[in-house]
Amino acid sequence: MTSLIHHRACNLCEAICGLEITVENGTVTRIEGDKNDPLSKGYLCPKAYALKDIYEDPNRLKQPIRKRDDGSWETIGWDEAYDYIVQNLQNIQAKWGQNAVGIYLGNPSVHNVGTTLNVPAFIKSLKTKNIFSATSLDQLPSHFAAWAMFGHPLLIPIPDVSRTDFMLIMGGNPLASNGSLMTAPDMGSHLKNIQKRGGKVVVVDPRRTETAEKATEHHFIRPASDVFLLLAMLNVILWETIPQHPILKNHTEGVEFLAQAVTEFTPESVENQVGMSAQTIRALAMSFVNAKSAVAYGRMGLSVQKFGGLCQWLINCLNIVTGNLDRVGGAMFTSPALDILAQAKFRTVHGRWHSRVRGLPETLGELPTSVLAEEILTEGEGQIKAMITNAGNPILSSPNGQQLDKAFESLEFMVAIDIYLNETTRHANIILPPATGLETAHYDTTFHILAIKNTAKYSPPVFQKQENQRYDWEILQNLTHRLSNTEGAYAPEPPEKKLDLGLRFGAYQLSVQQLLDNPSGIDLGDLKPVLPQRLVFEDKKIRLVHDVFLKDLERAKGVLKNTPPQYQKDFQLIGRRHLRDNNSWMHNSEKLMKGKNRCTVLMNKTDAESLQIIDKQQIKVSSRVGSVELPVEITDDIMQGVVSIPHGYGHNRKGIKLDVAEKYAGVSINDLTDEMDIDELTGNAVLNGVWVKIEKI
Repeated sequence: MTSLIHHRACNLCEAICGLEITVENGTVTRIEGDKNDPLSKGYLCPKAYALKDIYEDPNRLKQPIRKRDDGSWETIGWDEAYDYIVQNLQNIQAKWGQNAVGIYLGNPSVHNVGTTLNVPAFIKSLKTKNIFSATSLDQLPSHFAAWAMFGHPLLIPIPDVSRTDFMLIMGGNPLASNGSLMTAPDMGSHLKNIQKRGGKVVVVDPRRTETAEKATEHHFIRPASDVFLLLAMLNVILWETIPQHPILKNHTEGVEFLAQAVTEFTPESVENQVGMSAQTIRALAMSFVNAKSAVAYGRMGLSVQKFGGLCQWLINCLNIVTGNLDRVGGAMFTSPALDILAQAKFRTVHGRWHSRVRGLPETLGELPTSVLAEEILTEGEGQIKAMITNAGNPILSSPNGQQLDKAFESLEFMVAIDIYLNETTRHANIILPPATGLETAHYDTTFHILAIKNTAKYSPPVFQKQENQRYDWEILQNLTHRLSNTEGAYAPEPPEKKLDLGLRFGAYQLSVQQLLDNPSGIDLGDLKPVLPQRLVFEDKKIRLVHDVFLKDLERAKGVLKNTPPQYQKDFQLIGRRHLRDNNSWMHNSEKLMKGKNRCTVLMNKTDAESLQIIDKQQIKVSSRVGSVELPVEITDDIMQGVVSIPHGYGHNRKGIKLDVAEKYAGVSINDLTDEMDIDELTGNAVLNGVWVKIEKI
């Protein structure tokens, strides 16, 4: 029996945990945590086992398939597939214009070095402004705040969880996500260690999450009211204390404008909207400012609400004015081995063009995904007639998924680069499946920039792809070559060439070979202060206050003055995530899906009693855009007036081929979320705080 151990980083979520994978006679027999990995140190979550399931999945596509006129699928060769795609895309653009083709990039795109390094050239070859991605369904407000305040969308401060004395977590559940815009495997140990050394972990969330269960304190908050809590905390800090911190004097502009901006947001003025007493708000602010070191972390729950951009701005402001930015134990910046920010210059990344129908601004070169359906369905010049999706399932991940379903059905042509026939790709005329997971090399170009420790790790493939398979970078380079009408033969360039060049010119002057010689990864040290040098602005100053934030603050003032809390009438819907979930790919793994049904609607016990609803009863949840039916789970772990449904489910549509996922179909929360609800500042989708009605069945 031949037995080999492969060292690898898991690329299924942001944690990039180190793995030891045992392969015997060509079969994965064991997956364990790599104790020598400098970031994860032996920890791994259940998702890692799905790498075997995905690799062996009989539903996974390995060759191009094309839809026949009768709706059935046929397998075709790669060159035929490329020719078919390029001919159709060019015909559509010749007839309807360059912007008649749209592209959507899904969550897994950023977890793959081949896609990350090659998709920019592919997008450029399409010459379209109709670019969409999962970014505007998730973390866009964090990028927007980083760009406006520090000069670059990826210059996002990372909590120094290993050394902080006080961690405030809002809208995040890192025990389920292992971070998220904070690459932090084994977050449970980090939180435990904060408390062991006498520190505090405080969670503010409408649900008592897995993280809240392990925290020092948990406070319920009404969904979409986080902006008012943050404003009130800053009011207390700036008007009731006297912060004296060098960072404010030396590298920050606009402190006095921030103080004026928060003047009227006293704890007393916001307590009804927030659902927390003024006394509690004031105590939380004072605990934060008086801690030896502190860090505020605001994640997806803050971003996917109507004031997502303001929330992420205020999280940064809270860390800055208390002297906790660029400080050990506070919010710090990474120094990655492959540093795409090293030569970055400030440039405008917002409002350079607008969507055709609703006139929403572009950000980071993309339009808000909330407008995708209307850009397909609304006739007229510039209408999207063809779509390309890459590793995405927007019908399950975007607001008003039913509308987007109809929009995709109406397309003249669609290409999907994906390994599954799923709820979105079933609409495609052709699917190109890349080699994936254990068949690909991996270096995390993005999440090393967002990690709680500076490390570097390269993972060669565990298995060689089959002769009839293609890597994602081969697919993208080949299509780019043909769409660009480039003369000469296609010359493939593996991502290792660019990766090696980037590593050699980085601060540590590493190489791919050095990483191969250190298969568990290289420890490059703890986060360290890097300001003002790391700032992208030429004057090396933080822009604490920006006109766009002050303008949007007027919208918040209007809501505070004119909108009474509606929690007594209907319910506010929030999402949730499980440790064994990340995106819909995970739902075709039997190891991850077996056990208790996770697709339930959580409801507070008092609410259930008032509606005479009993545990496990089927109920109907309705919003402006649609309704779903699913079992209720009654609990004290969710705030009154709030209900919660997990994301990524809804595997009950015809034409998909996901044997496991169909057994655990559930319902899609995004058949309830509303594409017309957006964060007006950034264009990010509103997926939390959606008003819904509850009915017994």
